[in-house]
Formats: sequence, structure tokens, C-alpha cells
Amino acid sequence: MLFILLTGMPGSGKSIFVDIVRNEFKIPVYSMGDIVREEVYGKKRDVTPRDMLNTAIELRERFGLDIIARRVYERVDKTHRVVVIDGVRSIHEVDFFRNRGETVIIAIHASPLTRFNRLINRNRPGDPRNWDEFRARDEIELSLGIGNVIALADYILVNESSIEDFKESIRKLLSKILVEKGI
Repeated sequence: MLFILLTGMPGSGKSIFVDIVRNEFKIPVYSMGDIVREEVYGKKRDVTPRDMLNTAIELRERFGLDIIARRVYERVDKTHRVVVIDGVRSIHEVDFFRNRGETVIIAIHASPLTRFNRLINRNRPGDPRNWDEFRARDEIELSLGIGNVIALADYILVNESSIEDFKESIRKLLSKILVEKGI
């Protein structure tokens, strides 16, 4: 099985990548964040970014640094030749999937200012409301190890131009990977 491990800082464009994978390539996507969201929603109704990050940290401290990867893997339909794991944040999670199949790490990158403006404009629940909240969230993400995963990525897609240009770069990269892997 090929695991395409997707990483990137908040607002970089991972959701656009996931939409194309699901809708155009028909590849199943499993979200690391869903595991954390379900854990938080089990405790309370209103969820803040701080709740999400604190829960992710607590899960890792209580059950091991790869707990979220383990819980996602339990959900993976093993009959598929390729799946995308969205939201990989640490080398421990990468290693977990490497021990269960072939992996390709794709990092989505956009500058902090670009990401901040996107998050402010999309205004999803849990998105930062100001620069200080944005920076604090980035620091926590980095403390979880996401920078190491980005640094070790097999491919980096830069998302600083138009959405259509970015979508086209996603299509080209996915097609290249699937051809190279014989899928």
C-alpha cells in the first residue's frame, strides 16, 4: 500500500489538495485532525484551536507520539492501493506509516503572511482572529514536529499563486507519483 502523507502549516492549501485527490483522483483520504476533533467533541460542544492543540498534545503524552497515526490506520480500508493521510505532523507519525507500507511525503508551503490572510478570509471556526493567535498556533504546530516532516518531504508544492495554478500543480504531481508507482 502507498501512503501519501500530506503536511503543511495551517492555511497552506492542504484542503485544496484533499479536494482534488478525492474528487478527481478518487483516492481515499484519512484525516489526522478528524481523530483529534472527535476526541474534543466528545468532551465539549464549542471547540477552539487551543482545545484542538491541547487535545493533540494530551493524546500524544498519554498514548504515545504515534497515537493519532495508529487511530487513523485502524480506519484505513486496506483494499486500496493508495490512500492519502492528511495532516501528518511528526516524524513518529511518518515512521508509523513507513512501517506499514510505502510512503511519499508531500508538503504544501505558503508564506506566513499568505497563510494568515487566507485564514482570516476563510473565517472557519477555530481559525485565528489576529496575528498573535496565528503566530501562537504556528509555534505549537512547530513544537509538534511539523517542521521536521516538511523538511523531509519528498515533494514540496508552493502555493503562492492563483488557485487554478496550484490545482494544476497538484494534478501534475499526483499523476507523476501514480505513474512512477505503477498505480
